Order: sequence, then structure tokens, then C-alpha cells
Amino acid sequence: MTEQITLERLTGIVAFARAASHGSFTAAAQSLSVSPSAVSKTIQRLEQQLGLRLFTRTTRSLVLTPEGRDLHQRALELLRAADDVVQSAVAARAEPSGTLKIAAPLPIGTRLLAPALPEFRRRHPKLNIDLRLGDRYVNLVEEGVDVAIRIGSQPDSTLISRGLSPVRLSAFASPGYLAARGAPRRPEDLRDHDCVNFRYQTTGQTLVWQFKVGQRVVEFTPEAAIVLDVSDAVVEVLAAGGGVGMAASWIAAPYVERGLLVPVLSECAVERSTITAVWPESRRANPGVKAFVAFLEEVFPTPSPWDAVIADWPASV
Repeated sequence: MTEQITLERLTGIVAFARAASHGSFTAAAQSLSVSPSAVSKTIQRLEQQLGLRLFTRTTRSLVLTPEGRDLHQRALELLRAADDVVQSAVAARAEPSGTLKIAAPLPIGTRLLAPALPEFRRRHPKLNIDLRLGDRYVNLVEEGVDVAIRIGSQPDSTLISRGLSPVRLSAFASPGYLAARGAPRRPEDLRDHDCVNFRYQTTGQTLVWQFKVGQRVVEFTPEAAIVLDVSDAVVEVLAAGGGVGMAASWIAAPYVERGLLVPVLSECAVERSTITAVWPESRRANPGVKAFVAFLEEVFPTPSPWDAVIADWPASV
């Protein structure tokens, strides 16, 4: 005879799945809006009920036992099925409502999405927005995120994706710096300049610079005078006269419009990747997701205004 699952046990499975996915009770508690002690006690009761040790606990981390790894995969399947039930019910409502959880990289969220959200809510006043910004890779299903904005190709075939805009990286410097040091005319001239580079927080790798020269693309990592791991900080250093650096057009365009930055080697600029929206299959019919994805076409128009600002320089200044 199959034992009927209790609410307490189901709660324990949810807490366990979150803790296993996040690697800590604290992070799991934050995602569930409860205290870490509540998560810990719930998982302890689940272990007692199952007669299994699910985690090997250390002072700094949680490590799944073999039994815990097996249960984690099954728990994720259960949560996906539960999510499908909820989303089917949500899809039955014609008007977007509830809370829409969105994840995006910090510069895109700050400069492009955040200014557009008030207009989106004016159109859909029953829909609340939970925008999460950062460079961390977000597992949409495990963390209950409805839509994510990502830069680059989409390797996860289980997600639906839509390309929004190309990512065009160009070199920039301040007028004052160029007046003092001169403007590089070829990529190799950058060896004689102070370079400001970007470091990825997720990998610790510095940005490889790419330039189009004739029919080929040359790439190198400059010896940087200053390295930063936030793209907004890179353009601030450049605007203050720190040297020559690479920036995406949507970040640099406002500085170019105000005369704080000047495009350098713009004829050699390369489109590195694509800004892409992704969402789970279970959210396909969700009214809020459908409305937001459609709205993204306005946030990322073609052609993009930020690329036009740089292409039209100095007329745009």
C-alpha cells in the first residue's frame, strides 16, 4: 500500500530542494521567505521521516550524500510538475496579474529594463514586478523565475528563447585623454595607451578585446592599467580620463551624448553576441510572460537607438 504524502513531508521536500540547489540553508530560506532555522528544522524532520542522511554538513557548506543527490533530482521533477499545475491555472486568466519574476544582468537591468518598467505596469496594473539583477547564472525552474535576459547563445534546449538585440562592443576614451595622448588609429596602437579592462565576476577572466581588420577579426587581452568587474565602473573610469576601454553601446551611448566619451576605432567594432530573452516551457501560455516578452520588443527596438548614437558621432554630441 502506497503511503499518502503529508503536507509536512511535502514542505520538507520543497525546503530540501531549495537548499540543495542553493548550497545553503540561508539562501534557501531567503528564496522561501522563512528563517534559516525553519529550513534546517524542516529538513531534519524529513531526514528523520525518511531514515536517510541527505546532507553532509560542514561549517561552510552543504554537500549532498548519494541518497540526497538522487532525492534532489526527484524533488526537482516534483516541483516542475507542481509549477506546471500553477502555470496552467494562471494561463486561464486573460489579464496579466500576480508577480512576474525577471532576472537580468546588472547593466541591462539598470539602464534598459528599470526605466521601462513603469510604462509596462501602466499597461498591466495588476501585475507586480520582481526584478533580480546580477551576473550569476540563474536556473529559472529551480528558482521560480519567469523570464531571464541573458547575453550570448542559449545552450539550454528546455527553454524558449527570443533574440532581442546584438551586443556591439566598441572602444571609448574621454576627450581629455585623447587630447593629451592622441587617438589610436589602428588596434595595434593601443599598446602605447593606458587601457582599462573588464573582469567577469563569474569566471575571473578579463575581457578579450576584438577588432575587425579587413576581412578578419583580431583579438588580444591588453596589459590594463585598471581592471574592474562592473561594466558601469569601466565607463566611469574612462569618462574620468583613465584611458581607452571597451564598452557595450547601450552603456556608453549616454556618455557619448553628453560629450564625456568619444568612440575610438569605431570602424573596427565587432558584434560579440546577442541579448536574448529566455523562459521555461511551462510559462509559454502565462499572460504576464507573454505581455512582457512582447513589451521587450519596444525596449530593444531594431535598429537600436544606442548603436545609432555612436554611429552618428559627432553629430549626436
